[in-house]
Amino acid sequence: MAGCMQEWPEPIVRVQALAESGLSAIPRCYIKPPSDRPRDVAPAAAAVPPSESDTSIPVIDLGELLAADGVGLAGGVAEAVAAASREWGFFQVVNHGVRPELMRAARETWRGFFRRPLPEKQRYANSPRTYEGYGSRLGVQKGAILDWGDYFFLHLAPDASKSPPKFWPANPGNCREVSEEYGREVVRLCELLMRLLSVSLGLDEAHLQRAFGGAECGATLRANYYPRCPQPDLTLGLSAHSDPGVLTVLLADEHVRGLQVRRADGEWVTVQPVRDAFIVNVGDQVQVTNCSINLTTTPYVLPTSNIVVYYPHRCSVQYQQTAIYISVGRCTHGRTNAAACIDLLHVGLIGYVYSVRARRPAGQPDR
Repeated sequence: MAGCMQEWPEPIVRVQALAESGLSAIPRCYIKPPSDRPRDVAPAAAAVPPSESDTSIPVIDLGELLAADGVGLAGGVAEAVAAASREWGFFQVVNHGVRPELMRAARETWRGFFRRPLPEKQRYANSPRTYEGYGSRLGVQKGAILDWGDYFFLHLAPDASKSPPKFWPANPGNCREVSEEYGREVVRLCELLMRLLSVSLGLDEAHLQRAFGGAECGATLRANYYPRCPQPDLTLGLSAHSDPGVLTVLLADEHVRGLQVRRADGEWVTVQPVRDAFIVNVGDQVQVTNCSINLTTTPYVLPTSNIVVYYPHRCSVQYQQTAIYISVGRCTHGRTNAAACIDLLHVGLIGYVYSVRARRPAGQPDR
């Protein structure tokens, strides 16, 4: 049974190793069905600057709110967060309180890990038992079509759930220190965003934080690495999916546009990362909670735009908050376009959990 799977069903091949081998055609297991492939892929798409007329997700400035020490949550910022959550399920935040130098340090630390020799990285190879460590696939279905990317997954909080030392890379030497400081800062940002979401729904500002575990909320980190792809029109760095948690906070590559979100009208929109900004995705759990409480305002029914996709050329660090892995309603979607994959690193905070230990179903399908 997939739920009892202790090891991967097939030998794991590192995508970075494939990309660096000089191959001219990707293996069949990475080729997506025609309906799932990116359209209008241009080799130089990653380097094309956006025009002023480009459609993109909203950008929200938290500077004045933070300067006021959170006073005035019910003002225009909460309204902007509410509108972005209803219309897109995605938005970017600037002047968010996390130091730019810490953001750069997190990105460069994880980029440094992926530059280490393969035998060294293999010491941290993960399994479907916990997914902690160095990975190249998410599901355990034999013969599944895979994504063009590698990743590293860790639990950061609470302390009782933190990944043990054996899962933390020894090199770069500052990896754990930087990641933990980065995680603490991003969690503070998530707590502020949860307050804004609560107020925008007509609730007391602590409502959603309590609903998702209060002090026992957990945080997980996943660094995604998308190597260069020789056939970006045939695959994706990360397939279309919705995020099952509460919030995902993504630190994307500033120079390569690889993240796409799907709008309610079905159109895929490429996100242009703003310098020193975070990309925020409102996950399924917020919608679940909205459906279970008596709201004084219109609840968030996340648009089908919340599907995320990543192009196989990037590297980024992503942080998300997740409660339990439940997908309901009209989820938002995203993906990563392979044409943008030019050694892209995404670093993100990806988890708020109810229990002492975050649990991911071992049989979760590849995506």
